Amino acid sequence: MMRIRETAVAGQFYPADPDSLRTMIRGFLAQVQGTGPTPKAIIAPHAGYRFSGPIAASAYARLQGATFERVLLLGPAHTVQLRGIAASSAEAFATPLGHVPVDVTAVQTSLTLPQVQLIDEAHRREHGLEVHLPFLQMVCQDVAIVPFVVGMVETAVLTHLLDTLYTPHTLIIISSDLSHYHDYATAQQLDKATSQAIEQLQSELVEQACGRYPIRGLLQFAKKQSWQAQTLDLRNSGDTGGPHNRVVGYGAYTFH
Repeated sequence: MMRIRETAVAGQFYPADPDSLRTMIRGFLAQVQGTGPTPKAIIAPHAGYRFSGPIAASAYARLQGATFERVLLLGPAHTVQLRGIAASSAEAFATPLGHVPVDVTAVQTSLTLPQVQLIDEAHRREHGLEVHLPFLQMVCQDVAIVPFVVGMVETAVLTHLLDTLYTPHTLIIISSDLSHYHDYATAQQLDKATSQAIEQLQSELVEQACGRYPIRGLLQFAKKQSWQAQTLDLRNSGDTGGPHNRVVGYGAYTFH
């Protein structure tokens, strides 16, 4: 039987009903500008769709109709303490919209690299990767993923991973929110500084993001590839329906 990583947060972070989920994502995508060249990589948030969905849609709208051989999907560890990089033994990840296949060959290649291990427990309850999958299914059909949960790890290790697995027909997705639980004005200041660091590919200055480790790896890789970063949207939960005294920052970025 196929090894499936089942949904963990459907009905919590996003609708479990397929029709409701499609309608919600279509609504987000319809509200943003989707023109421009197809990105080589994106950074997008991973909170509940109510709060971060409009910001994530800013990046995913740029992918509509694009074709990729595979997607390298990296995000931080929320449910386990982790050092290094956790790959998955699953052959597909489930969402209410169906199964997203895993590029098992690429996963096996990754396991030959330093600090990459099969750790299914890191994936079992992790929302940071899962919430991206319905967006991906809506804009890029029939694409395989190579999912990694990233713990504390040196930037060079992540850059080496991307060097090894990236091809011209690969998309990189980094899952990350920005600053956490500051007041609205403080969050705006911190997140603006993070966005400037991302735009300038200054990996060492990215501190106020939960996905700072995979972001740093991407920025170093982007510098080697001579890519340029662009901020598409920068808001926080106070802008999308939450209180202003304790907010979470969200940013959407593309790399060309």
